[in-house]
Amino acid sequence: MWRKNAWSAAALAAAIIVTSTLPATPARAASQLVVDLATPTGPLRYGATGFLYGLGDEGIPNETMLAALKPQVTAQKAPDGRQHPNGDALKIAPMFKRVGGRDIQIYMQDIYQEWPYERLGLADYLAKVDTMTRKVVADPYRTSYVYVPFNEPDQIWYAGNLTAFLNDYKAVHQRIRSIDPGARIAGPNFASYRSADLRAFLTFARDNGVLPDVTTWHELGNDFFTGWHTHYADYRAMETSLGIAPRPITINEYGRSSGDLGVPGNLVQFVARFENSKVDGCLAYWTTAGGLNDLVTRNNQATGGWWLYKWYGELTGTTVAVTPPAPGGSLQGLAAYDPARKQARVIFGGNNAASGVYDTDLVVRGIPAALGSTVHATVWGVDDTGLNPSPGPYRVTESDFTASGGQITIPLTGLKGSSAYHVIVTPDKDLSPAGPRYEAEYAALSGSARVTYGPNTGYSGTSFSEGYGASTTASTNFVVTAPNDGYYNLALRYSAGPYTGAPAARSVRLRLNGSDLTDVALPGTADWNTWNTVTTKVFLTAGINRVDVGAYATDDRDAVNLDYLEVTPATGTITSYQAESTANTLGGTARVAANAAASGGGYVGYIGAGAANTLRFNNVTVPAAGRYRMVVTYANGELGEGATNYNTNIVDRYADISVNGGAAHRHYFRNTLGWSNYRTTVVDVVLAAGANTITFGNASAGYAPDIDRIQIAAPVG
Repeated sequence: MWRKNAWSAAALAAAIIVTSTLPATPARAASQLVVDLATPTGPLRYGATGFLYGLGDEGIPNETMLAALKPQVTAQKAPDGRQHPNGDALKIAPMFKRVGGRDIQIYMQDIYQEWPYERLGLADYLAKVDTMTRKVVADPYRTSYVYVPFNEPDQIWYAGNLTAFLNDYKAVHQRIRSIDPGARIAGPNFASYRSADLRAFLTFARDNGVLPDVTTWHELGNDFFTGWHTHYADYRAMETSLGIAPRPITINEYGRSSGDLGVPGNLVQFVARFENSKVDGCLAYWTTAGGLNDLVTRNNQATGGWWLYKWYGELTGTTVAVTPPAPGGSLQGLAAYDPARKQARVIFGGNNAASGVYDTDLVVRGIPAALGSTVHATVWGVDDTGLNPSPGPYRVTESDFTASGGQITIPLTGLKGSSAYHVIVTPDKDLSPAGPRYEAEYAALSGSARVTYGPNTGYSGTSFSEGYGASTTASTNFVVTAPNDGYYNLALRYSAGPYTGAPAARSVRLRLNGSDLTDVALPGTADWNTWNTVTTKVFLTAGINRVDVGAYATDDRDAVNLDYLEVTPATGTITSYQAESTANTLGGTARVAANAAASGGGYVGYIGAGAANTLRFNNVTVPAAGRYRMVVTYANGELGEGATNYNTNIVDRYADISVNGGAAHRHYFRNTLGWSNYRTTVVDVVLAAGANTITFGNASAGYAPDIDRIQIAAPVG
């Protein structure tokens, strides 16, 4: 948290001017980015997919947005900390662990409200450390936490006094370990790479038995782009010279205060460098909590930057050597080769952002014989959309290439400096161009699902996914975009030829956003080269949705091959109920008010802040009992207390929602950044056949959001 208010106005203005673009790179039409598939560099770490305050509350951001990125590390505030209204490490832990997250770093000094932190003395801080550590020890996710006892000590209490910091670090380290003997502790967490101070810290920590389990510092300045490899090499050499075993490294704040967050062409440079060095990194917290640091907008919609991290999370196999035109230049990339899938994937971008566009040659060397003498390459791009929703990737080019001496060159022109690019190289098995469909062979695969590039014919794209026979684990996992809440046709193209022991008619199980949705009947096909399409009408939420097509049966009724998923808008019954309707029941302080931005010109506010203050929708009528999607249109512009600095301290209000007087379930509502900014969130509710009541309340001291209306839709049309 490199705090703006610590800088002079002149320095801040200069920084904004300097950091609005990447360091300039002279235009070179013949620049080359070289990928060597024959030189593996290690297993994928996915370490750059980390966030500081990227998670706000349960469901903030939408869990689907997080799950698709394969997150590894997040850094959050101290339990019950006052630095910001949300982002409590213990409260976000269940969601983070559900999606496979590895480590949750706890910024312990964020127990304080202000920045720089209030200087109340070591005794005060040790008392707070004692309380926080005991809460961690009692938490079910105890082993996932990493304590960060000091944040940017060179910018707070210890500026210019390294000795005082070292002594206090020792005291706090020892206090944490006395309560939590198995604690993992990180440090020193300097605001930048400080070689001399880091050496002094490691020497002191070694000699006093308080070495950090994870070494942390921040990379928030221009010097990262030209200096990262120097920083990393210097640190590793320092460990060796001091006789210290290599520590895991987490750059738990990365990205400049302007120009980087959400910008694919800039972010790819951090991702590439961190993955190539096998370190972890967390995007810096410059704006609002709970939005994955500007990768997510409106809680469940993707900015351009989100797609970069989605591509990163879908790399499989082993990383391979990538040589950019210049080590410290702005064109950077990373690549991986998966021999099982016979796919090489490259992610790159960032060249010559100052002039807007650039040309480069992507050279792929060491192409293995398994890919053949001719290969197919498809290039996608994703553009910077700021904080607006991204329409998603688009195809840049697609072609076949003859591998001469195991090498191909893909010439690329007119690339955008602020965009990122994704290349997939496969055997030359393409039967049709990549289109608006979601191809199974490019999707994330799990269980026994695989791509083999066998002798089959008639498929779309370059291949298909298989491995569903004799399996209960095979799954092809599509990530799709819906422009609006509503019904869409999911057209699944498949083949289901003769298979020993399998019935002629097959079926697969659809899962939507992590939950079972429905089983889809798939009539058998004449053979495995005959393809059929079955369409299911499904209610999708605006933004990103995960559609998993999986095997599920102990027999082989689900033995199929999958070609693609195509998503198109559809119509269906969606019933709307206005909050301000006289048919509803208001309790306590809840009342109707006018707002021209609301769908019916009115809304209900002052719900909550007491058990009696409720909004009850009456006569919510459905034809059959079951689970329904409830689309809630709401506004929430509340700002809370916290550090008086650059961050907008938004509050994610919540409502306890009950159906027919039953048990209430809590749902958090992402802040809409204004009381006239109405957004939607989708809540699943179980309704009885006929008329139902749905009640919104909040018995705590806080209010629920302003409610405009609800809409009820069946999950499957």
